Amino acid sequence: MRRRVTPAAGPRRAGAAGAALALVGAGVVLGLAAGPAQAAEVSFATRCVPPAGVGLDPVNGTTKVEVTAPATAKVGDEITVVWKFTQAASKNPNIIDLPANSVQPTGTLKAAGAQSADIAMTGPRENPAIPKGGDMVLSDMKGTLKLTAAGELTLTPGAYTVNAMGTNTVCTPTETVPKAATVTVAQGNGTSTPDPTDTPTPTPTKSPSPSPTPSATESSGGQTDFTGKAVSIPYTCQSPLGEKKATSEIQINAKKDGGSYGITVQFKNSPMDSPADIPADSVKPSMEVTLGGADTGSVSVEGPTNSAPIKSGDPIAIPDMTGTYKPGATGESTLSPGVLTIKALGTTTTCKPDKTEVSLTLTTEKQEGGASGGTSGSGGTSGSGGSSTSGGLAATGADDHAALKALGLVAGTAVLLGAAVFTFMPGRRAR
Repeated sequence: MRRRVTPAAGPRRAGAAGAALALVGAGVVLGLAAGPAQAAEVSFATRCVPPAGVGLDPVNGTTKVEVTAPATAKVGDEITVVWKFTQAASKNPNIIDLPANSVQPTGTLKAAGAQSADIAMTGPRENPAIPKGGDMVLSDMKGTLKLTAAGELTLTPGAYTVNAMGTNTVCTPTETVPKAATVTVAQGNGTSTPDPTDTPTPTPTKSPSPSPTPSATESSGGQTDFTGKAVSIPYTCQSPLGEKKATSEIQINAKKDGGSYGITVQFKNSPMDSPADIPADSVKPSMEVTLGGADTGSVSVEGPTNSAPIKSGDPIAIPDMTGTYKPGATGESTLSPGVLTIKALGTTTTCKPDKTEVSLTLTTEKQEGGASGGTSGSGGTSGSGGSSTSGGLAATGADDHAALKALGLVAGTAVLLGAAVFTFMPGRRAR
C-alpha cells in the first residue's frame, strides 16, 4: 500500500501518459523558453453540444487535459504551449466508424496573472480510426504567446471544439477549471524585444484562430495557407434517371505558390451507403469553382477516382478536389462552389447550385494569362486529385435513435454522388 503513494508512482504515471501520447500521434513540442518544461494534468466537468438541428442531445462528461509549458521565461520571449487530451468528454456515437485523420480539435487556453490573454490552440487533423462507440482520440493542440510582463503567468484550459465530418461539437467547462501550468516570467533585456537566439518555429505557419473566416490577405506576414469557411450549397442534379436535389456543405482552401494558388475543395458531409458493388477507378468528381469580386471566370478542380472497390452497403465519399487558380485581377477575389460533375460507370451526372455562397476571399495580384474574363475552366488547370482528408462525423455520444437522425441530415449530400450510381441500379434502389 505504501508503494502506491511513494514518489515512484509519478514516473509510472508519466510512462502511461507517454503511451497515451502515441495514440494521438503527436509529440511534446516546447517553445522558446530557457527554463525546463513542466506538464500538469487537470480534469473538469464539460458539456458538449452538437450542431443545432441534428436532433442529438448535449453530452455531459469529464475532460482531462495535460498542458505543457516552460517553467521559466523572460519578457520578450514567445513561448509555445501544448494542450494534450488524455480524455475527451464524449465518445463517437454508434453511427459510423470514423476513419483515420478525420477529426480536428481547436480551443482556447486562458492566460492570467502577469498578463491576460486567450491563446488560440489548434491541433492537426490526426487520429487513429475510431470505431462506433469508441473513445474520441484528439490530437495535441499547440499555441504561442508573446510575453509582455514579468511575474507569474497561469495557464488554464477553456472551451474546445471538435470538428468531424464538417460538423462542430462545442465542449464548454461547467465548473471552475484548475490552472494547468504556471510560467515564471523574468524581466527581459528591453521589455518586448525578443532575444534572436530564442526565436523558434515549431510549425511552418502560425496556428489559425478557431474562429472561422473566409478572408485572407497577403499582408499577414507572408501567409501562404488560406482556409475558407464551410458553406451550405443547394444543388439540383440532372442524371439519366431524372432530377434530384441535395444540399451539401463545402469548403474551399488555398495555398499560395508564387503568383498562383493551389485550390482544394472539400465536401464536409458526403458519406452514403453504396447501393451495389462499385469497382475501383469508376467514380470521379470535378467542379468549376466560381470566381467573383475583382476576378471573373472559374477554376477547374477534380478529385481522384475511388482507389479501391466499394462494396454494397459501404460508405461512399466525395474526395478532395484540387486545381490551380491563376488570378486575372488585382483586388479582393472570391471563390464559391460551382457546377459539380460526377462521372460514374460510364455516365455523367451534372449538379448545378440553386444558389451559391462565398467560401474564400483572397487578396490577389493579376497574373499574365490569368482567369479574369475567362469562361468555364479558364481559371486554371485541373489537379491530380487531393490526398488530404475530409472530416468525420461529430462526436456526441448520444443514443442511437438520435444519432441516426443526425446521420440522415449529414448524409444529404449522398444524392450528389448517388445520382450517378443509382442510375444503374433501379432495381436495387427500389428494393
